[in-house]
Amino acid sequence: MENIEIMVILFTIVVLGYALCKLGYMGDKFDQKLSSIVIDVTCPALILSSVMGAELPDRSLILPLLGIGFLTYILLLVFGFWVPRFVAKSRDEQGMIGFALMFANVGFIGYPIVSAIFGPKAVFYAALLNIPNTFFIFTAGVMLVKGEHNMKSLSAKVLFSPAMIAAFVAALMVAFGVRTPDIIARPVTMVGNITIPAALMVIGSSMARLPLKEIIGSPKVYVASLLRLVVVPLSVYFLFRFCGVSDVINNINTVIIAMPVASYGTMFCLKYGRNPSLMTEMTFVTTLGSILTIPLITLLFK
Repeated sequence: MENIEIMVILFTIVVLGYALCKLGYMGDKFDQKLSSIVIDVTCPALILSSVMGAELPDRSLILPLLGIGFLTYILLLVFGFWVPRFVAKSRDEQGMIGFALMFANVGFIGYPIVSAIFGPKAVFYAALLNIPNTFFIFTAGVMLVKGEHNMKSLSAKVLFSPAMIAAFVAALMVAFGVRTPDIIARPVTMVGNITIPAALMVIGSSMARLPLKEIIGSPKVYVASLLRLVVVPLSVYFLFRFCGVSDVINNINTVIIAMPVASYGTMFCLKYGRNPSLMTEMTFVTTLGSILTIPLITLLFK
């Protein structure tokens, strides 16, 4: 029940963002600026603050976390390139659905929810588990959206995104036992705490601007959403549980994989001239559906 209460609280903030948009306080330009602040400033601060407490996270988990992260995305490659053939006939739609099955909105929604469910220290573990996401989303993810199968879209820039840099720095701090002075830790933590309400309000505001047609969606949207929110995370959870993966690692990994469709999907569609309607519909439905599915999935952790 505690996790359900957390999701209800988080959903309340989403509703606030929806209302603020309808009332004219939030909108396209404001949301874009706030999103950039969350992605480039507050989210990296949230990751760094996770290793700035009185006790450092367990350094022995760094390599296992990276290993499980890469294994997870190798499994998700199977979902992304194979399963969509049974959901849609169009190659373009298969690519969109494949992207949706592979990539969850970890940085924007996942870290705040992991922090709320498992505590601030868990954000560090989630950040390490999510490092492979950045590699794959700009390679396999772009390929799926464009309907191509080449590596031309690979860019070294992905290694230098603020969240990636924060994850690398946090890993080094834990590995070398670096303690952060309170005068630095406190402002970083305060800035990081902005992430949860800001990210959720932007999501609510984005929903408020969707036309009714895109909110309702189509049957393939709901099939893809069920796969993204339930089938994919449960498959990963039970597979790693069978393999004897640590409960701590497996639980956090399952939650970040259970997030809704990554917001990069819509941005990639716009950048590469693809129709974003299907991606937008899946993003909306999975964002709404995750309010119910994430608490239910966490019941497995008891």
